[in-house]
Amino acid sequence: MYGAQHLHEFGGLPAVDFQHTTDEGPRPAADAVAWRVSVDPYDDDLPWEEEFARFLDEVDPTGVRALIIGQWGEAYEEKSSVPINLVIAAADRLTSLEAVFVGDLEAEQAEITWIEQSDVTALLAAFPALTELGVRGGSDLVFPPAKHERLRSLTIQAGGLPVEVVRGVLDSELPALERLDLWLGVSAYEGNTNVADLAPLLAGTRFPRLNHLGLRNSEIQNEIAAAIASAPVVARLRVLDLSNGTLGDEGAAALLEGQPLTHLEVLDLHHHFLSEAMAERVRSALEPHGVRVDLSEKCEPWGDRGAEGRYTAVSE
Repeated sequence: MYGAQHLHEFGGLPAVDFQHTTDEGPRPAADAVAWRVSVDPYDDDLPWEEEFARFLDEVDPTGVRALIIGQWGEAYEEKSSVPINLVIAAADRLTSLEAVFVGDLEAEQAEITWIEQSDVTALLAAFPALTELGVRGGSDLVFPPAKHERLRSLTIQAGGLPVEVVRGVLDSELPALERLDLWLGVSAYEGNTNVADLAPLLAGTRFPRLNHLGLRNSEIQNEIAAAIASAPVVARLRVLDLSNGTLGDEGAAALLEGQPLTHLEVLDLHHHFLSEAMAERVRSALEPHGVRVDLSEKCEPWGDRGAEGRYTAVSE
């Protein structure tokens, strides 16, 4: 399995670590990068509150467009409400903020299931101009149905995404949402969403502007693929992402036997368990129509367990 990695870009901007920007050369302009603010959890002399205050003093907060909340302490002890509340308290200074990511921790800092989240929709209420929200970690994550007029992109990365979170997202009023990326994860880490829970999304009755859909990192990737094959939402997608999960020949066959996918710009199936023959069938069916198919990272099941030995790219 692969651990989650630091973001290299966010909000359409290159990601940089605030604490390292004075090491070499001049600091970037406030609006030129996505600022990652994080601390060493073993440095008791520098809590996240102080580092964030220093960030607001040294970088013009009125110009900051994208903010990445990195490690804020011991992520398995302190909930993300700690940094979230500090960011919300600075809303009158962060007047240009358009994108926030909560929990950009690598596996070496904390496994994805150790990241203690909280109610991230508080950021939506505090920043009506927000266009992108990203979250990593599903533990104690809360996402009650929310309403936001401008949010265009929502990403939730988890080793296991509780169904209550999925239902909250799908019950939200997000009329501008164009991109939805959900890492559903595995049941061993509270990833208890099933295909029936996704029905409002697959029916195409939610999020009228949605054109990029990711239902990823799932141990039920074949069942999702079979549901996608006849899902009305697919007709208006440009990008369909079913990567990082346990997709095998049965799921890929369901996709090919369902509704046409030749209108897609991208079909992302990387990290998969397809046979070479099935992978070639997928390519032959779609690439001549201009669909970019990603079938990289072919995986082999663990041991001799067959389909039971398949695994998601990120779990713990």
